[in-house]
Amino acid sequence: MKMSHPDDLFDKQADELIAKCVTDVPPTSFFLFAGAGSGKTRSLVECLEVIKEKSGPQFWLDGRRVGVITYTNKACNEIRSRLKYDELFTVSTIHSFAWSLIKNLNHDIRDWLQINLQEEISELEEKERKGRAGTKASIDRINAIKSKKERLAGLSQIKRFIYNPDGDNPERNALNHSEVIYITADFLTGKPMMQNLLVNQFPILLIDESQDTIKELIEAFLFVQSKLKDRFALGVIGDLMQRIYLAGKIDLDQNLPADWATPAKRMNHRSCHRIIKLINRIREPVDTQEQRPRSDKGVGCVQFFILPADAEDKLAAEQACCRRMAQITNDDGWLEPDINVKTLILEHRMAARRLGFLDMWDALRDVKRLQTGLRDGSLPALRFFSNLILPLIIASEKKDSFAVASIVRMHSPLLERNTLISCSSGQKCQVESAKAAFDSLVALWGHGKSPTFMQVLNSVHETKLFRIPEILLPFAQSAEGITEEPREEDKYDELVAWRKFLETQFSQIEMYSRYIQGEAQYDTHQGIKGLEFPRVCVLMDDLEAGGFLFSYEKLFGAKQDTKSKNPDQETSIDRTRRLFYVTCSRAENSLALVAYTTAPEAVRRHVIDEGWFKEDEVVMVSPES
Repeated sequence: MKMSHPDDLFDKQADELIAKCVTDVPPTSFFLFAGAGSGKTRSLVECLEVIKEKSGPQFWLDGRRVGVITYTNKACNEIRSRLKYDELFTVSTIHSFAWSLIKNLNHDIRDWLQINLQEEISELEEKERKGRAGTKASIDRINAIKSKKERLAGLSQIKRFIYNPDGDNPERNALNHSEVIYITADFLTGKPMMQNLLVNQFPILLIDESQDTIKELIEAFLFVQSKLKDRFALGVIGDLMQRIYLAGKIDLDQNLPADWATPAKRMNHRSCHRIIKLINRIREPVDTQEQRPRSDKGVGCVQFFILPADAEDKLAAEQACCRRMAQITNDDGWLEPDINVKTLILEHRMAARRLGFLDMWDALRDVKRLQTGLRDGSLPALRFFSNLILPLIIASEKKDSFAVASIVRMHSPLLERNTLISCSSGQKCQVESAKAAFDSLVALWGHGKSPTFMQVLNSVHETKLFRIPEILLPFAQSAEGITEEPREEDKYDELVAWRKFLETQFSQIEMYSRYIQGEAQYDTHQGIKGLEFPRVCVLMDDLEAGGFLFSYEKLFGAKQDTKSKNPDQETSIDRTRRLFYVTCSRAENSLALVAYTTAPEAVRRHVIDEGWFKEDEVVMVSPES
């Protein structure tokens, strides 16, 4: 029998307090501080098992469930799996949960949309009156007003509203993601019927990653709990220092009601001692939360590399830093950073540039309706290339005839059963047509050529090898005669964006696909939410990121923050400190931090004076080294 380590029981008191909260009569609401690597998912599952054992029969008898909200579908699946898919628990993302509450309230949704659209139209019209006509901003406002008026006029025709939490929801009767959240929040705060609907269904609601739950909705849940505390308990789990989305409630852990419990999990089961010491020091100015390392973890290693902002070959410099890490840690895994190191960056465009899919990314990124699907790979037009064409070409290059035949047979309309049956020239002829279509497509890569997405699309269209997504049908013709460059103001137009995308190189799709699946070397702090890696390299480069919400230069003392501090608002330093904390706390054994700066010596002095690093942990990298 495997003996448990004493450190496994370090936070036992917190787990016992949570168990007491959910089995009290009535249950007690709580805020659980769960720091990085503290095992909050395990605590959440154990809490649910306690509810099942103590209260499950009564819940089933009353027709009630325990609601569990977490941030991603992956996290939902993990929790469901650990609970053996017990239907006593409704485990869902915040959007799915919100939609489950309002999906049958079509009349109320219509009324809300009518008021909201009228307010948005009035606001835009007022801005247009004050603005300058003929500008790009004016054109955008006029188009938005027209679109909203058309939607407003069509509301009376809609009998039932629809919504897909995992899609783009382009249908005329569909709600978008933000509308579902704000409608739910508004109904919960303003409609007693909605409050009772929630409480009767879910007398206990647990919210994981609460620091990133949209502010208006978390406040609505808090309002319902304060009003119906004898019938409704909230379990709020999170760590404000790990908040990575700006829409969360920044003071969630402050001014909680006196009757709430506030357990805390302070053991970090993930990282080695030196890494935990660093992240404790990073968060020290923010709050009093301090984590403890496991006694059976090693010392670990952190190194802070400082490079000039105008370094010419950044990739080579970063590889040199990884080689240095291999020497310091005696860990050859650092010698293959593209395989063995998780490299974290500030935002997606940095990854697109470094991984080689910047052109296709830039073509689509400015169209708001495409942004979510671009970031998670769910756009049907992109999936056509990444999930169908790419595997086919890879199979062809590997001379895997079985895989090729399997893909074509499964997806090509040329080989569908009804087509083969009705073919007057015989099934053999149809198979030959499919082979000819495949050969025509593969020929685009012949003699070392690199086709565009447009050329691939045209080939598939001409041979009818596969069905083409509806959005791409207008482009399924030769584009040779189109030479006019789109105007700057047209870059937000969806059709213009798709044409620009199609004119880029198909070769980009492989690295894009690997990136959105989390298989690439680079990732953002959003993409690694809740994950951990033995070796982590954090690239900090304000110039390359090109943003304004974050500033490593200010955090590291290279630039002064000249803006006056508003105590009710976050600064770029506040946001960057959290980002720095989240990325550092992903590392298990060793951590390399690579900072590009315009003031290397100022940064070196600052990070040492702050107590983040010792002098021998800070490495000044010259352009020649």
